[in-house]
Amino acid sequence: MSTYSQIRTEARTAWSFKLSDSWLEPLFVVLTLLGIGVDLLLVQIGATDALQLTVHLFTYVVGGYYAVRSIIAALRERTIEVDLLMVLAAMGAAYVNAWTEGAILLFLFSLSNVLQNYAMERTRKAISALLELRPDTVTARRDETLVELPVEEVQPGEVVVLRPGDRVPLDGTILRGSGNFDESALTGESMPVQKSEGMLVLAGTLNQNGALDVLVTKSANESTLARIIGMVSEAQARKARTQSFLDRFEQWYALGVIVAVALFIAIVPPLFGVRFADNFYNGMVLLTVASPCALVISVPAALLSAIANAARHGVLFKGGAHLEELSRVKVIAFDKTGTLTHARPEVTDVLPRPGVSAAELLAAVARAEMQSEHPIARAILVYAEEQGVQPEEPEQFEAVTGMGVRASWHGVETLVGAPRLFSHLGLTLPDELQAEFDRLGDEGRGTVLLVRRGALWLGIVTVMDRERPDAAEKLLELRKAGIERIVMLTGDNARVAEALGRRLGIDEVYAGLLPEDKLRIIGELGAKYGPTAMVGDGINDAPALAAASSSIAMGAAGTDAALETADIVLMRDDLGAIAYAVGLSKHTQRVVWQNIIFSLSVVLVLVVLTLTVGVKLPMGVVGHEGSTILVVLNGLRLLVRRG
Repeated sequence: MSTYSQIRTEARTAWSFKLSDSWLEPLFVVLTLLGIGVDLLLVQIGATDALQLTVHLFTYVVGGYYAVRSIIAALRERTIEVDLLMVLAAMGAAYVNAWTEGAILLFLFSLSNVLQNYAMERTRKAISALLELRPDTVTARRDETLVELPVEEVQPGEVVVLRPGDRVPLDGTILRGSGNFDESALTGESMPVQKSEGMLVLAGTLNQNGALDVLVTKSANESTLARIIGMVSEAQARKARTQSFLDRFEQWYALGVIVAVALFIAIVPPLFGVRFADNFYNGMVLLTVASPCALVISVPAALLSAIANAARHGVLFKGGAHLEELSRVKVIAFDKTGTLTHARPEVTDVLPRPGVSAAELLAAVARAEMQSEHPIARAILVYAEEQGVQPEEPEQFEAVTGMGVRASWHGVETLVGAPRLFSHLGLTLPDELQAEFDRLGDEGRGTVLLVRRGALWLGIVTVMDRERPDAAEKLLELRKAGIERIVMLTGDNARVAEALGRRLGIDEVYAGLLPEDKLRIIGELGAKYGPTAMVGDGINDAPALAAASSSIAMGAAGTDAALETADIVLMRDDLGAIAYAVGLSKHTQRVVWQNIIFSLSVVLVLVVLTLTVGVKLPMGVVGHEGSTILVVLNGLRLLVRRG
């Protein structure tokens, strides 16, 4: 079974099971309440002890069924559930002939669980909603005939047909036709995107109009949608450090409460002359109010709600740990290209030296860059094509990381790159070229490339990647979200980078960097300022992303490397999504600590009252279960938080 199909089947199986429980568990709660009512009625009419005992046992069975089932499952794993404390308290109440109070405990406890499950189910619907985005069948074009096939049978290289209103079944590129696509389910972007021949379409997006033929590029289990579903599912299972600590704490705490109550019951009567039955009853109350149910549920209620909310807005956190870590970040470092700029560089100047024509310079640069995958090379080749230049492949090619390229044809080497490429090779720039290079850099003309073929300096070509028009505004939103320092890392020359930094209001600019330099600077920023986030495209700068406290890939829809490498994936190409993610993480941590402090306070107050003035078991249960429901509802507020 494919990965996607396996996820789908498991999710639907789990959903089906929950549906059966969704009516059975509430029914048991109603039957428990009914049993309590019958019990009170039997007392009033003076029914026989045998009949009353029968009703008591029935009430305990339906009231404690799910709790006992949970306890047994936990004991098989050699762990202790807090449900055990509730069941022991109810059994203790029965032992001192307080059957009705024990039944009330089970009723309120089971009612609380039903309400928690109902509320928490809303956070799990993120996966269910994603599952419905992809159709089960697809119309494929085979031998000029249209065939309806299960989506899992369609392989890369086949052509599928999209009609207006169809969901895209698989990732692919448009072969014929055009249309508007609603990508909001994946990217959170509300505006439709116009797409035409040669452009990428993603599984799960909606074709609003137009009839299209799409060439499938990924199978069902490799599609962006399938990977997102897997990520959301894994993220909801991956715990933050706070939650992991509380899970471990729960085991020892529950055991400690049981031991403490046992000692309380055994020691207090002989020391203080208290009746054993009264003290035993107080011990059962103590067992109930000291249970950490609210504390245990407080963290996942908030984290799962936040992860589900983020997924709906096109921000994928790969687990609660990354949500928690981002909330601690005070410094964010941006890789310039593709984050602060559009990553669509354009040729702005072609400046040949005297005796060299512009066509000759452009032809040499285009041929040297022919085999490069760098965006600057793509920009040069696009410009060359627009000028009618059609370069041939070089005979030899080498990309010199962070410096430029070396290419040879007809036995002559051509060098294209920054001054450090030529310094690296022991070559000195002519004074007039150095002066022109400095002038262009001072004017902020972008990336300035020097060109030399053989022993002849041909001239200069400049390529500029323009900043996003809303970049300064979005960076200001980041500061409002709590980020204290913004840093830019780039391989561009210092003057161009500093000019961009001034325009955007960036605090620190590091230019002329190689990948290893970026890695070093991320380490230095972390040592100086504390937890540091790195924003990149998820493909380049992998070492720096790995070294950062939080790594963020921006505009990663359809990018496999981004989905794999980053801790946080922003599906749309929008700087504002970073401020949203930071704000959500900080708000989530505030909610988490609100829940933790409230839960501990309620337990402390109830324990003190039980040990001093005394608390009746039903009131202890109301306080205990009420606090549990309140922390769940407080966590669920994150489901509806907006950017």
